[in-house]
Amino acid sequence: MRVAIAGAGLAGLSCAKYLTDLGYTPIVLESRDVLGGLVAAWQDADGDWYETGLHVFFGAYPNMLQLLKELGIEDRLQWKKHTMIFNQPEKPGTYSRFDFPNLPAPLNGIVAILRNNDMLSWGEKIELAKGLVPAMLRGQKYVDSTDQYTFSEWLKQQGVSEDVQQDIFIAASKSLNFINPDEISAVVLLTALSRFLQQKDGSKMAFLDGSPTERLCQPLVDYITARGGEVRLNAPLKEILLNEDGTVKGFLMRGLNGAADYIETADVYVSAMPVDVMKVMLPNPWKENDFFQKLEGLEGVPVVNLQLWFDRKLTDIDQLLFSRSPLLSVYADMSNTCRGYANPERSMLELVLAPAKDWIAKSDEEILQATLAELQKLFPSHFSGDNPAKLLKYHVVKTPRSVYKATPGRQHYRPSQQTPISNFFLSGSYTMQPYLGSMEGAVLSGKLTAQAIAEGHSVANSSTLQMQTPQPATNAATV
Repeated sequence: MRVAIAGAGLAGLSCAKYLTDLGYTPIVLESRDVLGGLVAAWQDADGDWYETGLHVFFGAYPNMLQLLKELGIEDRLQWKKHTMIFNQPEKPGTYSRFDFPNLPAPLNGIVAILRNNDMLSWGEKIELAKGLVPAMLRGQKYVDSTDQYTFSEWLKQQGVSEDVQQDIFIAASKSLNFINPDEISAVVLLTALSRFLQQKDGSKMAFLDGSPTERLCQPLVDYITARGGEVRLNAPLKEILLNEDGTVKGFLMRGLNGAADYIETADVYVSAMPVDVMKVMLPNPWKENDFFQKLEGLEGVPVVNLQLWFDRKLTDIDQLLFSRSPLLSVYADMSNTCRGYANPERSMLELVLAPAKDWIAKSDEEILQATLAELQKLFPSHFSGDNPAKLLKYHVVKTPRSVYKATPGRQHYRPSQQTPISNFFLSGSYTMQPYLGSMEGAVLSGKLTAQAIAEGHSVANSSTLQMQTPQPATNAATV
């Protein structure tokens, strides 16, 4: 049974992978000339990679870890020490650490917080515990109920001060959804904190050993094609064609370079496109359906990613860094964290600018100069004196619509993978699953879509996929 999938991001590729496991023949159709969607990467004229975003893997990503194991590439994750490192703007060039000891959860997280005396006073630690611990104990049902509040509103209800919010949660909020605590839904932060605090290695981080396109997406393509599937680049979807009963007749594909348009037919169809694209492609007869009307409540958040190459080492830290900058959210020296980008003599910083709504329309040069001004505060010793660090080259990658903007009330608008159209399904991290907008959410959504197809359109050798619920990721313990 053929399944046509529009979109070769992690959701579309994961869906295709799991469909082949169930005995289906997927055809993945990608409009661009690059795999990966929101994790896409390109090589420049020098052979250096630059990426759509700074992609970090967590121990609390069970479905991603399972996928890598099934592909036989779990050794491509480079696990870092179990710590979270924050810049201290009040002490330029210094860092504050939350080091997680080798203890069961949540004790390891509690100890990490209690040991930190740079960012939190004892009074603030007590405030934080009074707010967060009850939320963790009350379970996911309570966490889900907090979608009506921004995280700032929820913290205020718990009696957590503005200082604690400024110290920790602005950085965490921007790293999770690229917006500030006074915009983001409380459910996002509380879901992440629940995963991180209740699993021993939940907050442990890893980086791929190279570009996501080459080291993660291409193995998925190889797996799919080796089992009879197909992945086709430069195949833009022009229109979803319908039968008289409203079901999908075919995907009308746009011919490129003078070629004629053509129709791709299958037994089942999947949109693994971003929600903003799906809203544009929605056939007119479907727009009256309540299920599809809810998509109007979702939109992608703008993101700007920068990669900067310098003539010297700016830091030797091999870890994700939370900048606590009003402009930047997180960054890493990829020459330290990624084996494929390693350079013992020079730094390559990858940084995420957030919130980016006021910057997405600005020129690359304006964005660069604002970023360099922030870096002078983060690395004062390297940008002062007679011989300051020199920028060798840079890339700016703008994504006007990235993961869905998780403001309060968005949970109500997230659709299931199964739609009212019997032969049409959705996949993507915006669809309903417990990991929100993330790589883990994209992979899980693809798996859920494949399972939904199998339940409604069986083939002779299809079986049930193993779903990974949030459990301690034992793989993450090995560095």
